[in-house]
Amino acid sequence: MKTLRLYIDASVIGGCFDEEFSEESCALLQAADEGKVTLIVSDLLALEMEFAPPRVRDRFASLPPDSLEPVLRTAESEGLRDAYLEAGVVGPRAANDAHHVALATVARADVLVSWNFRHIVHLDKIRGFNAVNLREGYGAIEIRSPREII
Repeated sequence: MKTLRLYIDASVIGGCFDEEFSEESCALLQAADEGKVTLIVSDLLALEMEFAPPRVRDRFASLPPDSLEPVLRTAESEGLRDAYLEAGVVGPRAANDAHHVALATVARADVLVSWNFRHIVHLDKIRGFNAVNLREGYGAIEIRSPREII
């Protein structure tokens, strides 16, 4: 059986330290620790981790390298991010959130996993991201919270 490739954003790691989200976030990261899933981690996530609290940075750093698939921001992902912004899926202040979706799409992740219910895991946003993806020649991206994955 194919291992799920899950693109994660910072909210998933930070969720380990939030009472409301800790059970599912920790279970998802534990699945990566055990090699049950592959986490797609971007250089954008790594940049965001630089500004995270120390315990969040430490949990990110503790993920086993063999369970990680690194991806880099590229002109292609930036172009798709810009297409989301131009279509009004999210506003300019959510450009990094749009870039996470673009990176997951370009990497062909099985699922983008996030706790960001305002700009990412929101039915209208998911429909908007996927409308742009289809218009731009990409496939639809599954977007779910860790609760829906675990």
